Amino acid sequence: MNTPPPPPGTGRTGGPPVRIGALAPLTRPGWVEAGRHLLAGLELAVRDVNDTGGIAGRPLELVVRDTAADPLRAAAAVDELAGLGVAAVAGEYHSVVARAAAARADALGLPFLCSSAVLDALTEQPTERVARLAPAQSRGWRIYADFLLGAGHTRIAVAAQPSVYWASGTRILRDHLAVRGGTVLELDMGTLTPEAVCDELAGDGATALLLLVGHPEPAVPIVECVRRDRRLAGILIGAPAGQPEFAEWAELLGDDGAAIPFLRYLPERLGPFGARVETALRERLAESPSFVAFEGYDTVAVLAEVLRSHGTDRDRVAEAWPRVAVEGTRGQIRFSRTPGIGVWQWAWPPIQVVERDPARPGHFRVLHTG
Repeated sequence: MNTPPPPPGTGRTGGPPVRIGALAPLTRPGWVEAGRHLLAGLELAVRDVNDTGGIAGRPLELVVRDTAADPLRAAAAVDELAGLGVAAVAGEYHSVVARAAAARADALGLPFLCSSAVLDALTEQPTERVARLAPAQSRGWRIYADFLLGAGHTRIAVAAQPSVYWASGTRILRDHLAVRGGTVLELDMGTLTPEAVCDELAGDGATALLLLVGHPEPAVPIVECVRRDRRLAGILIGAPAGQPEFAEWAELLGDDGAAIPFLRYLPERLGPFGARVETALRERLAESPSFVAFEGYDTVAVLAEVLRSHGTDRDRVAEAWPRVAVEGTRGQIRFSRTPGIGVWQWAWPPIQVVERDPARPGHFRVLHTG
């Protein structure tokens, strides 16, 4: 699937297109709603780039491939995109998928700008070819742990599925909480049913349960079960990975989906540029844009500036990461080397802990910022 340039007019683009490969989960078992928002942001930014002259007069074009949350499929897509002559690859939401894409892009000498995946170890070894817009998991999840402690929660249970991403999140939470007097109980969702989770919580004394699981299964059944268990009336349910961000969460859970804090990568207030993009994204999506849509837009904004200023040669694109200075929808974007992170990292994306307002589940309220 390609995003064509706009009709001739104000953009005045011409000549062969400059191609960017785009990866997103657009079918199950991928998180399709996240992929749809990511793609909407990417496509809107491409339209805006082309409306303002493209890349040195050439139209910018997306070449989109569906990863379906499959690392092998993502790696194969990178191979295909490299053969199609793209200047760079961008996108992806799922961390384990982005990790596979980053490794393959690096091996092929292809620049990769990761939009949304947060896993610290995005690559096995440090590389100059990969950059990332989303905050590293260690930063965001420590901020989430600080929120929990500030709200008086020191005994935390995590319902986790087997995954590199969820295991990493559990380790970050445990290490950060331990030095502050907190403890973490692990509940293995590879073996437990939602009912068994409730039994474990009732006997443990944990005051918060974090969902480190996929959406909608088994996240939705766990929430429904906990909400209906009178023994657990006072327990906080949390979802640091952001499941409640999307409309499908509210549609499936209704009032039960409110008051579940999660991480969101938006500032408390958007500036004029971000507000204009928000309006356009809302029209494109026919609903409120998630932070993932803004990540998609910012991805193309960064790549367009790099391609305009450094050309389309892949080596020159990769060499440009440390010189990026782009006004994104959520603030000034610059990349740097962060200790423990092997890729070029936007070090300071805005981070919030928010929840759906129980009085108005279609609205969010900010609980904590970092």
